Amino acid sequence: MLHIALHFLVPLLAARYAFYSRFTVAYLTMIATMVIDLDHLLADPIYDPNRCSIGFHPLHDLIPISIYVALLFVPKCRIIGAGLCLHILLDTLDCARL
Repeated sequence: MLHIALHFLVPLLAARYAFYSRFTVAYLTMIATMVIDLDHLLADPIYDPNRCSIGFHPLHDLIPISIYVALLFVPKCRIIGAGLCLHILLDTLDCARL
C-alpha cells in the first residue's frame, strides 16, 4: 500500500518543486505515466508482491528505461520523462526490499 501511495506522493512533490509554474499539468502528466504498469497484465499472476518489476515486465526493462532517461533531455518531453523515471525509481525501491 505504501508503494502505491508513493506513486502519487512523489510526483506531487516533484511537480510542486521542479515544475512549479506548470504544477497541475506536470502532476497530472506524471500520474498518467503510470500507464506503463499495464504491462503487468501480461504476467501470470498479474500481481505478485514478491516479484521485482524491473527487468521482468517489458516496459520496466533496460531499453525502455534508457528511453525514459533520454526523454529528460527533450524539453517538450521532460515532464513525461520525469514521471516515467520516478516510476521506475520507486519500483526499484520495491526490488531492494526483496
